[in-house]
Amino acid sequence: MKPAPFKYIAATSLEHALALKAEYGDEAKFLAGGQSLMPAMNFRLAQPAILIDINRIDGLGTIRLHDGGGARVGALTRYRTLERDPGFAGMFPLIAEALPHIAHPQIRNRGTIGGNLSHADPASELPAIAVALGARFHIRAAKRQRWCDAADFFVGGLTTDLQPDEMLVEVELPSPEPRTGACFMEIARRRGDFAIVGIAVTITLGRLDDCAGVRLALCGVGETPIDASSAAGVLLGRALTEDAVRDVAACVQNMIDPSGSVHATADYQRHVAGVLTERALQTAYQRARDGH
Repeated sequence: MKPAPFKYIAATSLEHALALKAEYGDEAKFLAGGQSLMPAMNFRLAQPAILIDINRIDGLGTIRLHDGGGARVGALTRYRTLERDPGFAGMFPLIAEALPHIAHPQIRNRGTIGGNLSHADPASELPAIAVALGARFHIRAAKRQRWCDAADFFVGGLTTDLQPDEMLVEVELPSPEPRTGACFMEIARRRGDFAIVGIAVTITLGRLDDCAGVRLALCGVGETPIDASSAAGVLLGRALTEDAVRDVAACVQNMIDPSGSVHATADYQRHVAGVLTERALQTAYQRARDGH
């Protein structure tokens, strides 16, 4: 397959790229890693008239760790860069655990965090992780800028809150609280495939090993990443028991509405979501107790 004809422009600066997007709007697409866009163009599922290459823009592929905790990650940062940065992996073990599940090394060498989040595939891991971590997105246009919480960014299948003249330029990740454990798990047909069901969990413990905070998000079971943190609210102020974990898993199963696919029925997805919820909660809780 070959893409439909398009005009290619290599942006020389962020201002140049945003000016082009303001001029062409929905007719233009940004080219970063191209791992989602180019296949869509080859199958003519996407037919942009203008392709704006942003790979030459300085400063969009950096990771900045804050002295007080937290980080800001440029939208052009490759998955592989995140994998190989020990400081980042140590600060955000949830992301470090999930990265090997994303596609294959060849794709992670080119794929970018901004491109993945802007593509908003509901089966993708990073959107759910961003929701679980309480990330914020820095969004810019030629004449304005704003911040958007990850929970508000994903509005539908392959659809985000980005306006036709805007670009996601940076992801802000807050520092995990002390005594926080994290876990990412997923089920896929083959390693590197999109998840049939994936789950991201963080648990913060109090002085008596009670749950002081719980965040839980799923991918692959809805049109957007599902923030299921409310289902885990029963754990707050309590120690993690088997009965409590089963209650959370049952609540998660009731709140999701998976559509099923050629790879898994909706009933199977719902069942797996419950199983992964139990396992991920138990693992995150133990890691929080062990200080991992």
